[in-house]
Amino acid sequence: MSAVDELLEKVPLPRMVMVRQKFPRSEIGNAGTAARDALSHMEIFSTLPKGSRIALAVGSRGIVKLPELVGAVVAFLKAKALAPFIVPAMGSHGGATAEGQKDLLAHLGVTEETAGAPIVSSMEVREIGKSPEFGLPVYIDEAALGADGIVILNRIKPHPAFRARYESGLVKMVAIGLGKQKQAELVHNLGAERMGEFIADIGLQAIKKIPLLAAIGIVENAYHEIALVEALAPGRIEAREPELLDEARRLSARFIIDKFDVLIIDEIGKDISGAGFDTTIVGRYSSPYIKGGPKIGKVAVLDITEKSNGYGGGLGMVDFTTRRAADKFDPEQTYPNTLTSTFTEGIKIPMTLKNEKQAIQSCVKTCNTRTYEEAKIVRIRNTLCMDEILVSENMLDLVRQDENLEIAGLPAAMEFDPAGDLRDRNHL
Repeated sequence: MSAVDELLEKVPLPRMVMVRQKFPRSEIGNAGTAARDALSHMEIFSTLPKGSRIALAVGSRGIVKLPELVGAVVAFLKAKALAPFIVPAMGSHGGATAEGQKDLLAHLGVTEETAGAPIVSSMEVREIGKSPEFGLPVYIDEAALGADGIVILNRIKPHPAFRARYESGLVKMVAIGLGKQKQAELVHNLGAERMGEFIADIGLQAIKKIPLLAAIGIVENAYHEIALVEALAPGRIEAREPELLDEARRLSARFIIDKFDVLIIDEIGKDISGAGFDTTIVGRYSSPYIKGGPKIGKVAVLDITEKSNGYGGGLGMVDFTTRRAADKFDPEQTYPNTLTSTFTEGIKIPMTLKNEKQAIQSCVKTCNTRTYEEAKIVRIRNTLCMDEILVSENMLDLVRQDENLEIAGLPAAMEFDPAGDLRDRNHL
C-alpha cells in the first residue's frame, strides 16, 4: 500500500441525498420553429437576389439543440432561394486550425449532413478597418466576407473571465469568433482587465462594416432549455444584447445553499462551458478580474467529457482530479486556446489521484473541518445539470429551510466499483 493509500484509506465518506433545486423556468416550444419564426419577421431576407450566398456563423459553445437550430436557419434561408453555408466562428478554439474547428462543430452535432449546408472552415482573415476608440485592427473571416450576407447565431450568457456590457454573445462572436486566431490573440494579449471594452470596440465597429443581415440570440434557463430565441437586425444589437444578458443572469443556475466544504463535479468539458465548467456557479476563475460566487472549500473534477475532444481547460481551477481525467487531457486541443487567451491558470493539472474515491476522500481530508464527518459535501454531474444535486446527509436541515429546495430521495452510501470509481456515474 502506498503512502497516499494509507493517508486516505480511513477517510470516511457520508451518505448522500438527492435534492431538487427550483429555478425560474420559462421555455419555448420547438427550437427550430422559434428560430424560423424569429427570422420570418425580418424583411431583409425577402429582398435579396435568389442564389445569394449567406454565411451562417456557428460557434463552439454547447448550445442546447444546436444542430436543430442550425438546420432550421439553413432551411429558412433555402426556402428564400438563398445559398447558405456554415462558417465556424470560434476564435482560436478547435486547436486553432481549420480542420480542428470543423471537427469541433461535428462533436457538437453540426455537420454538413445534419445542417444541410457546406461548412467552409478557414483561419484566413482580412483586416476591414480600425476600432474607433482604441485603434485596434478589426479582422473578419475571409469566407464570411466573401458572402453576400452574414447571419450569426450564438447563446448570450455571462463570461467566465470578465464582466462587461457585452460578455459571451453576439458582439463577442463578431469580434473574436469571426476574427479567428488572429483577433483572439490580439485581444487576449491586451489582458482581461479591459477585455469587455476591447470586444465592444471591435465588435460594434465590425457589425457596421460587414454585410450582417441578422443576429440570432439564444438565452437558456437553468435547466439548459431554450428560454428565448430572438432575431436582431444589426442596428438593434448594441442596445438589445445587454438586456438579453441581464435575462440570462436572472434565469441562470446556481447553488441555492452557497456555502459548503466540498464540491464533486463528475465531468467538465468544452461542450459544457468555454472554461470547462460555469465558473460563476462554482466560484473558481482563471482570471483575477472576476470574483464572487459560492464559498466552497475544495473542488474535485472526476472526468472530461468525450465531446470535449481532449480539451481540459478548467482542471487548473480545481484542487483534485483523477488519473482518467488527466490522461484525457490533450495539450494540442487545450494549449492553443490558452496561449491565445493568456489565461494560464485554468489548464494546470491539479493533484491527481488514481480513482474517484480517492479524489473525493482527498477533498474531505483537506477541507479543514474539525472532523471528517462534519464536512458538507455537494456533488453534481456538471454545471449544466443543476436542477438535481446530491448533498451529504448533514446538509438536510439546511435543505428543509429553503422553499426552493426539495428532498427527492433517501440517504444512500456512495458505492464504488473494484477500480474505486463511482457506480452511479451515469445516473446523477
